[in-house]
Amino acid sequence: MPEAAAGSGSAPAFDPACRRCERLAAYLDASRRKFPGYHCAPVAPFGAAAARLLIVGLAPGLHGANASGRPFTGDFAGILLYRTLFDFGFSTRPESRHAHDGLELVDCRLTNAVKCVPPANKPVGAEINNCNAYLRGELDAGGFRVAVALGGIAHNAILKALGHKQSAYRFGHNRLHELRGGPLLLDSYHCSRYNTQTNRLTEPMFRAVFERARALLQT
Repeated sequence: MPEAAAGSGSAPAFDPACRRCERLAAYLDASRRKFPGYHCAPVAPFGAAAARLLIVGLAPGLHGANASGRPFTGDFAGILLYRTLFDFGFSTRPESRHAHDGLELVDCRLTNAVKCVPPANKPVGAEINNCNAYLRGELDAGGFRVAVALGGIAHNAILKALGHKQSAYRFGHNRLHELRGGPLLLDSYHCSRYNTQTNRLTEPMFRAVFERARALLQT
């Protein structure tokens, strides 16, 4: 059964059996046959239940979170993310190896705009929209002070979930947006392999985002 979002009355925070998107459900089925040891199901949010920091990524990677069942675990992007979270006191360990390794997040929660792995890591618009109710449920249920959007799709998904026009808040790395009725929105380029290897996102750039997030939580 879907996890009900406190305060929303309607929006579920997560449904581990969701099959709203025909293409994604079929891809999960095919992946399960090919990789029987993988999680191959919607990936649940991970972290502290009463966190003040929410980090929103794009979607599980085929051999990352789709395999492990934990956001960013097994993904290349998770190497930089978990190390940075540890350095700023949001994680008990600098490396996430698997879903049962004992790592805990501190005052922090990880989720994705799309909970199921998409082919070629590219969800289509309808799939992002179908999954937006779950993100809305998470935002309704949590008392988040800051939401970090990893990439433009996550940025737009947060705006949609909170009922804001995307044109009113343009994405920009380390750009801060004050949203009515929601947490502060802080943007970052996604810590993907492509972005880090092309130096679109450097480690100092990424660390600057979380340094700012930590400072915002202290105000």
